Amino acid sequence: MISQETLRDFFDSRPARLSLFILGILLMILTPFVAILPGPGGIFVFGAGLALTLRNSDWAKRRYVAFKRWQPRAGAWADWGLRRGSHLRREARRKAEERAQAPAPHEVERIDDPLPHSGIEVAPIDPTPGELVPATPAGGEPKR
Repeated sequence: MISQETLRDFFDSRPARLSLFILGILLMILTPFVAILPGPGGIFVFGAGLALTLRNSDWAKRRYVAFKRWQPRAGAWADWGLRRGSHLRREARRKAEERAQAPAPHEVERIDDPLPHSGIEVAPIDPTPGELVPATPAGGEPKR
């Protein structure tokens, strides 16, 4: 039985990385020919080739980073599709910044009618305890 460490060492060796890089390039070249066939096979072949290429080539990684700077939206989709850790870290950082910049819930102005002019009546907002006025009984003044 091959241990996980031995397998990792094998795939980190230069000949194995070069072989996987070449296989990735060949898969990306093969994509148009697979795309002719019915079904979404070309997408998966290209994705596998891109993943192998980016995983095993520093040159391809640098080109990919340049592409992401040029087309950030497409780069974000590719990161998401490849399940890259950098995408997860960047997304977590973006969400944290949004939460930090968002006003506190009690500071946000409440909108009573979310659909103005729609003909739908919206129930009034419940008054706070300070705004409550005691009801007067039918026969006279309110009891205190």
